Parts: sequence; structure tokens; C-alpha cells
Amino acid sequence: MKILVIGSGGREHTLVWKIDQSPDVKKIYCAPGNAGISELAECVPISAADINGLLKFADSKHIDLTVVGPEVALALGIVDLFKGNGLKIFGPSQKAAEIESSKIFSKYLMEKYHIPTAKYESFEVYDRAEEYVNSISAPLVVKADGLAAGKGAIVCFSKEQALDSLKKLMVQRIFGDAGAKVVIEEYLQGEEVSILAFTDGTNIVSLIPAQDHKPILDGDKGPNTGGMGAYAPAIFVDKKMRQIIREKILEPAVKGMALEERPYRGVLYAGLIMTKQGPKVIEFNCRFGDPETQAILPLMKSDIVPFLNGCAEGDIKNLKLEIFDKFAVCVIMASGGYPNKYEKGKKIIGLDNKFGDYVFNFHAGTKFSNDLCLTNGGRVLGVTALGDDINQAINRAYSAVGKIAFDGAYYRKDIGYKAL
Repeated sequence: MKILVIGSGGREHTLVWKIDQSPDVKKIYCAPGNAGISELAECVPISAADINGLLKFADSKHIDLTVVGPEVALALGIVDLFKGNGLKIFGPSQKAAEIESSKIFSKYLMEKYHIPTAKYESFEVYDRAEEYVNSISAPLVVKADGLAAGKGAIVCFSKEQALDSLKKLMVQRIFGDAGAKVVIEEYLQGEEVSILAFTDGTNIVSLIPAQDHKPILDGDKGPNTGGMGAYAPAIFVDKKMRQIIREKILEPAVKGMALEERPYRGVLYAGLIMTKQGPKVIEFNCRFGDPETQAILPLMKSDIVPFLNGCAEGDIKNLKLEIFDKFAVCVIMASGGYPNKYEKGKKIIGLDNKFGDYVFNFHAGTKFSNDLCLTNGGRVLGVTALGDDINQAINRAYSAVGKIAFDGAYYRKDIGYKAL
């Protein structure tokens, strides 16, 4: 097979790395890719948002399967475009992708199909949203309705903070039109967990649970980022709890989407919080998580290509998932200043060190220039290590991080420590 992977982050490097292990694959392209991806695939300079350019490329190269990484391309309707032109593609349709691209639709779906989630109200008019915030007590969560690169959910511990967040989203439009409408919901307490599952629109195959670390600072302090690290499996989600999540959340979501005439094919990401009342959905995403993918896929023993292909073709019912009996920890090395302003073009040193068979350096914001590997984004690397237990995986990951450097490099020092 010839496969095209769309995207340029750590998630896409991990997907390319895993796809490359399949005996069914002879050639991988990635658009636009990054420095790490270029060592495994042929990178082509087409943006993930240029869906017509991607179609033209896939058609000209006779691509057998296209795998979409970022939500932006899915929200723009790349799956509908490719299918309409007779090309096979992994991911949900534009209407199905609204499970992520519209928080208001996602909440409607959960309410209608009795999927446990936080109580909420949605608003299109700033004055009414302001009035509502003044009528309730904090803490609460203010969310942009549209896509905001994982940064559109703001936890507010005071009314003042909530009103300020509303103003930033709806008036100042810090995330553009994504903040034109908002969801205001109750603040839920508990451990967060990410559950990713392959689905063909009917059948579901769940991957192992992972725990993301979104805030920028140790101890889950500071503003949210796209994710500062993850570990898998999340040890507090046992076999019984996985079954509850499947029956109460994943199955109703997939069935509900079919009943809404938006059949969902691809990977469904459920961001959950384990409350005293049981698991509740914080958000659904329409694609692989980042950085969860960097921790989950190295533990996947099975070939990923039959799952990607099966979802695209609408049949995964006979596929069985095998997992390595190990733990994985991914530590994100970010540019200084992230998630706010940061500089690019910093030389990365240490990537040619010997790391051993249990460490994988997944590139995110990187590029090659005159044979030098340079920083090219906010999140630069996802340093992932495997271990027989969580402690060993943590120690190996941080030992590897210590061998890599670039000017202003920042990383959290407590990824995976909750599992201890």
C-alpha cells in the first residue's frame, strides 16, 4: 500500500512510525510532516488545511489510504471530498466531525442520548452569557464552541475570571469565530482520562486508557496547553471501568451519531473525568489525541493498518487488538514561552545520542535546515519511554529528556507521577 498521513505534529510522527512497521505498506507520504517524519516518509509541502491540494496530490500518486491527523482538515470536510472523488480515507465526515468542532452539538448529542456529562448552558449573545455567569457560583468552565487547538476550555475559579474569559472569547475573539458561541458548564472534580477507540460506525475497538497533562506547570497549575505529556495505561481505569465506559459513553455516542444521520467512522476520543457519580464526558474529539497517541501506539502490539483500513471501509468487527504488557510515558519538550509567544529556529542537540530500544523521540515542532534540526513550533518533541512498570517508564523518559537540549527548552517534571 501507499499511504498518505496528513499533519505535522507528534501525533503524526507516531502514526507514521507505527504505520511504517506494517508489512502491508511500501511507501508513506506525509503532508506537511516535520524533521522526524522525514526520516520515515516522503514529506510534501502541503498544509493540512489545503484539502483541495491534498486531494490533487493523493489522486496523482494513486494513494491507497489517507490517514488524517489534525481536526482542522476533518472540520473542513476532507473526508467527504476524498470519498466523493473515489479515494479511501480514515476519519469522520464533516458532519460527524462536529462532535469536536462544535461543543454545542456535542452537548446536544450527550443530552439527547443520556451520555453522562457536566450540566451546561450555551450562548450566542455576550450579554446573556454575562448575565448567566452573574447568576451562578464559581468554579465553572467557559468553553469556546469551535476549534481552539486544545486551548478553548477555561477553568474559572471566580466569577471575575469567568467574566474575563467570556470577554476574551466572545468580544476580543482571541480564538476568532471559534469563540462566537460559548458553552458554560459546571466544574467537575476527579481524575481525567482519555479513551480512544476505533469505530466503523457500528463496531468499536477501544485502545488502552491514557492520562494527559494539559496545564503548563507542574501540579496541573497554569493555563491549558495542547498537552504537556501523557502516560498509558491509566492505572485507575480497570477492566470493569472500561466496560462501563464502553456501555455508557462510547456505544451511545456511536449509536447516537448514526441516529443523527452522521455515521461516525475513524477514531473517537472521549475525554473523561472520573467523578464520584462515575465517568462523565468533558469533551469528544474526532481524531487521535496529542500527546496521548505518543504513549498509546508504542504499546499497541497489533498492526495498525488493518484498523485504519477497516474503519475507512466500514468493517472492523473481526479485528482483535493486542497490547504489550508495559507502561509508556511521554514528556513534551516545549519552546520557552509556550503556550503564549515563543521563538522558533533554535538548534536541537542530543538527538543522535544512544537512547536504547525503549525510547522514542517523536518530533512535533521541528524542521531541518542545512542538516541542522531546529525548533519550529510550541511543542517541539514528545520523548516517550517504555517500562515494565510506571516508575521505570518515568525514569527512562526523564533520563532521555536530560540528553536533549535547545535554547529555552521547557518541560514538566511530574508527568506520570499521579500513577505512582
